Amino acid sequence: MSRRTLLGATAGGVLLGGTLLPSAAQAAPAPRCYTRTEWSARPPKSPTQVIGKPDHIVIHHTASPNVTDYSLAAAYKVQHWIQDLHMDTNGWIDIGNQLTISRGGFLMEGRSKSLSAINNGQNVLGAQTANNNSHTIGIEHEGIYTNADPTTALFDMSVLTCAWLCTKYNLDPHVAIVGHRDYVATTVCPGDVFYARLPELRDRVAAVLQG
Repeated sequence: MSRRTLLGATAGGVLLGGTLLPSAAQAAPAPRCYTRTEWSARPPKSPTQVIGKPDHIVIHHTASPNVTDYSLAAAYKVQHWIQDLHMDTNGWIDIGNQLTISRGGFLMEGRSKSLSAINNGQNVLGAQTANNNSHTIGIEHEGIYTNADPTTALFDMSVLTCAWLCTKYNLDPHVAIVGHRDYVATTVCPGDVFYARLPELRDRVAAVLQG
């Protein structure tokens, strides 16, 4: 057990599934997640590998334009753009991330089998965090946040999504929620502004878990 975990335990935490959670932790409900069928995903080029639960939630931004069309149709459009980029340009078997949140606050399933895996306390092997895909789950956030702030709808849905994932995987949000740049030093993802708000994201997720 790390020194940080020990300190948390002495501050009134509780170990749940081997991970420290607040003593009053509650199950966060699953937010509405639009499935691959609903946004008409392309099939993967090869079978998706289902793996064990992750120990970190990686926050990404798509580095796409900060559109002001917050509709569900716009959310589907960006999801197709991500999948085409990942499959046709990057050469991956499918969209790389497990989940995507649009600027309008719509949560969408990413890589094939992601939603069923999460609901079963598992994960799928993605391609969203180089050399760390075997133990992480990634959330793409539509937009570029090097200078601009995420929309309220997007950030609020990120809170709900991370709370749901922390519930499913028995994770401490103050440890589990990280930025892409924490693993890959050469990327600016998820943008300086969004990255600076990760402490707020962690605190708000913890508050949801405490009810």
